[in-house]
Amino acid sequence: MRVYLNIGSNKGDRELNLRLALDALQRFHDMVTSSIVESMPWGFTSTHPFLNVGVALNAYGYTPHALLSHLQQLERAIDNGSHRDKLGNYIDRAIDIDIIAIDSLVINDYDL
Repeated sequence: MRVYLNIGSNKGDRELNLRLALDALQRFHDMVTSSIVESMPWGFTSTHPFLNVGVALNAYGYTPHALLSHLQQLERAIDNGSHRDKLGNYIDRAIDIDIIAIDSLVINDYDL
């Protein structure tokens, strides 16, 4: 299945955090990445801009939920910090990996 991701970092060594995530994704096939783009946070207020990179890859043998679990484990391996504060609001994070699309699937699921 063709998967499209956005990987972002706005805490710590942002370039290193992106590189660690991209290196870990090398196990997938036919990975293509965009240029790195800097942007201000979306969904919360912070003075720390994100570095973002888009990724397209083939994730053979994964279900959407298994892929999500794998990506969440990868996030925790890079930085085990929470993405939210005690009130549930987004906060700065060393790594954030979002699934943007999986093939042309439409998935109506809370986790995905």
